[in-house]
Amino acid sequence: MANLGVPEWLVEELFARRLLTERISTIASVSEMICVSYTVGRQVAETMRRKKQIEFLGAAGRDDQISLSEAGERRTEEVMRNAGYVVPVPVSIDAYRFVVANQARNPMLNQEAAKAYLSDLVVSEKVLDQLGPAFLASGAIFLYGPPGTGKTSLAERLGRFASDRVLIPRVVNVDGQLISVYDPSIHEPSAEQPDGLDPRWVACKRPIVAVGGELELESLNLQHDSVSGLHTASIQMLANNGLLLVDDFGRQTSTPDQILNRWIIPLSTGVDHLTGRNGAKFTVPFQLKLVLATNLNPADLGDEAFLRRLPNKIFVGGMDEEGFYWTLARSAHRLNLELTSEAARRVATISKHYVGELRPFIAVDFCEIANSILTYRDAPKVLTPEVVDMVVETYFVKSLDEDQSARAKPLTSADIGEVVAADEASDDQSEISPAS
Repeated sequence: MANLGVPEWLVEELFARRLLTERISTIASVSEMICVSYTVGRQVAETMRRKKQIEFLGAAGRDDQISLSEAGERRTEEVMRNAGYVVPVPVSIDAYRFVVANQARNPMLNQEAAKAYLSDLVVSEKVLDQLGPAFLASGAIFLYGPPGTGKTSLAERLGRFASDRVLIPRVVNVDGQLISVYDPSIHEPSAEQPDGLDPRWVACKRPIVAVGGELELESLNLQHDSVSGLHTASIQMLANNGLLLVDDFGRQTSTPDQILNRWIIPLSTGVDHLTGRNGAKFTVPFQLKLVLATNLNPADLGDEAFLRRLPNKIFVGGMDEEGFYWTLARSAHRLNLELTSEAARRVATISKHYVGELRPFIAVDFCEIANSILTYRDAPKVLTPEVVDMVVETYFVKSLDEDQSARAKPLTSADIGEVVAADEASDDQSEISPAS
């Protein structure tokens, strides 16, 4: 009991809450449910029996069947009217700080390792050689560039740069306030937990917490559930020892300044300040890599002082032809589509016409829509120029403005053929080895 780091009364209360929901159980079963050893569970049961809060109903093998007494049931129900949580025994805030500090990121990353980690994406050497050092450096990473250039895909894969395991607490205790930290929708537990691990902790991959335009300032602080009585950890607490990705930065209801100002001191000190429902303030570690991604003009997000707070700024733009064709070929292969060189050239030409440059989202989207068209028509899975033209008809928005510019006009099959022919005449690059 002394090694748990939390008050004995709290362990007894959580034992009673679980037993109330089970009605009749065994000491071993309740102990396992609240993540303590059988020795501790036996000690709690014996103590509560002396207090006449638990009744022993008889032997169950080498264990004992137990239930709450009438007095114990009445007391537990009264306590749960104010806070209905039934959770495992928490770890102390001091234990949490100690563990997070001792499993801070220290990745062994070099150029070759970074290439291997991102091998499923087509990334230019320039961007790759900026991402690696930015990940190793302190401070946030700011990815910016036009839509559809792969910023989100890059950001999500940065978690691979540090892919070892860390310990995540199920619940943390701060002066009687319980904070739920382990979230199975975010934290990915290892298939096999280490032998002898305190069950109040879960060995997981380093977390990746991704939020977008729905991010609100409230989620940067503790959230109290009035029904359960539990606090939900802030998103940065959920991301500790991992990566926090804010996608579509600048499109939240809160301004970029408001969001970034909330993290300025934690980014520089490695410590975050939180406040519980009872008004008590306390500190938690801020050990994470913050990645912001936007397709807005950085100058529109804030002034020079704002951008100075983001030391690692990386522009992610369009692709060259080789990268675009590789992306197209991979997307087709993933869908078991046969890709012809003529079709690949046509998709590239269309991308330049409508978007002005080659972007990976065009390659991915065209293959997925083409696959749906061919499936619907029971046609051979071959991406031909004719199928590409079918995709064009539904993919791009047709302007309703009579004075639309030539660039905004949708291309017909004949138009595309003329554009492709002109493009081929000006660029002697008819051999497309990746697509072939």
